[in-house]
Amino acid sequence: MGNDILMDVQHLSHIFRLNRKVKVHAVDDVSFQIKKGEIYGLVGESGSGKSTVARCVMNIYKPSAGEIYYKGIPVCKNREFKKNRKMLQMTRQMIFQDSASSLNPGMKVRDIVAEPLRIQSRKICTDKKEIEKQLEMVGLDGSYLEKHPYELSGGQRQRVAIARALFAKPDLIVADEPIASLDVSIQAQMINLFRKLQKEQGFSFLFIAHDLSMVKFLCNRTGVMYHGKLVEEGTTEDVFSHPDHEYTKALLAAIPVPDPRKERNRRVMKCYEG
Repeated sequence: MGNDILMDVQHLSHIFRLNRKVKVHAVDDVSFQIKKGEIYGLVGESGSGKSTVARCVMNIYKPSAGEIYYKGIPVCKNREFKKNRKMLQMTRQMIFQDSASSLNPGMKVRDIVAEPLRIQSRKICTDKKEIEKQLEMVGLDGSYLEKHPYELSGGQRQRVAIARALFAKPDLIVADEPIASLDVSIQAQMINLFRKLQKEQGFSFLFIAHDLSMVKFLCNRTGVMYHGKLVEEGTTEDVFSHPDHEYTKALLAAIPVPDPRKERNRRVMKCYEG
């Protein structure tokens, strides 16, 4: 693994067994790498397996086959994971789609943000000024410190989740559909925030989404998943400009076009081609 590679996913597979006879191949022989300081987009429709990949990467699920190397460590091996647990917990953070369920409703914002450091018994976690500074970084002021998640809007909760993830200064952030449940106007704000924070802090970012327009704006490289397989991968510019797989072409064709004339021309071209 090269010095510029932070995470290397090799031939990853994950099978869900519904019963003794029925099993679902959620992820089937998926391989990709994420470089240091890179934003990697993983796209696909619901059920494509992208969220399962995220959970395998974060050791929430144990893969059925394959290996995941993080900083050269085979994290799917129990012995290696236990030996490096503290480092892995600090340097990898995850942002979930549903901020309402990922934030403890009984905790105040100040405690939620400091949670990763409190787990590691770091003294800084009790410093109110540091927590307030972390909130300001994601666009919230000190008035939110004493609030509970149920007192916040969806966008505000997600900002708290981002602040929590970044407080430990991780090297890798995995964001699983982090804007899907937000209003369109808030989605754009969150994407701009992600881009700003990644540029400032330089962390690697696995961004999982089904909205290709957001991926095009944010990501350096993109992988496309379909029925559990990674069917296409490349620089985001190449994937969007010169797609090879038919599924990628279908996803790109489904992106809304604001100009009715372009939309009409696209439909005419489709009819002409087939």
